[in-house]
Amino acid sequence: MRRIHPTAVIDPSAEIEDGVEIGPYAIIGPRVFVGEGTRIGAHVVIERDTRIGKGNLINHHAVIGADPQHLAYRGEESRVEIGDENIIREFVTIHRGTALDQRLTRIGNRCLLMAYVHIAHDCFLGDEVIMANGATLGGHVRVGDRVVFGGLSAVHQFCRIGSYAFVSAMSGVDKDVPPFVKVFGVPAKIQGLNLVGLRRAGFDRDSIRRISQALGIFLDGPARLSETIEELRDAFPGDPHVGEFIRFIENPSRQGIMRRKPFEGEEAF
Repeated sequence: MRRIHPTAVIDPSAEIEDGVEIGPYAIIGPRVFVGEGTRIGAHVVIERDTRIGKGNLINHHAVIGADPQHLAYRGEESRVEIGDENIIREFVTIHRGTALDQRLTRIGNRCLLMAYVHIAHDCFLGDEVIMANGATLGGHVRVGDRVVFGGLSAVHQFCRIGSYAFVSAMSGVDKDVPPFVKVFGVPAKIQGLNLVGLRRAGFDRDSIRRISQALGIFLDGPARLSETIEELRDAFPGDPHVGEFIRFIENPSRQGIMRRKPFEGEEAF
């Protein structure tokens, strides 16, 4: 059975599955889908073309599916997709995509978005991402699985954050953050491996050692990215985690990759 407060306003085109709870004064807009067992708090606004999976908790005053904050946006169709079992706390804002990308903003499964988090247009988040209070993603940011953002951290548009990375509180990220590392500062710099995150995720000692060795080659190795990648492949053939690291640095965004020294032809951060 659904439990919908009588003051909630729900568009006739919205689809609300069984077991959904909707609190006082919530607004559910056109073409919204809310999956089974999701709970929506008081004064939540879910605007048009948003799909929300099963078992999510959306706390009071969150706004999901609002228009992108982009001067080029002209009302074109776009959407938000949210997976299952996420916790979205008070005053979180998640904006729809734009025609400049895939017209989509996507949140994975089992993420925790604490109060006042902002996820801008065209961002993609993996699974089990944690964003502490006030953390902000600019548009077109790509975030891997099990990334943790400290409070008041911010990520520049188009950056990528690799899986299992840790972005410390009050950091400003303006380049791609490779997997498995921790970064801190304004602008953020690599401080080493995210050892706590890797251990919590069940990485064994040998895997962590190899990742650490690969990071050392990446940080202090050849000036050409192609040479660094070749050295990593030669040193760690068939290693799945180093392979993930290599695949990430092979495809930098327009912002470039965070490193102690720039690759040849790339500006220093």
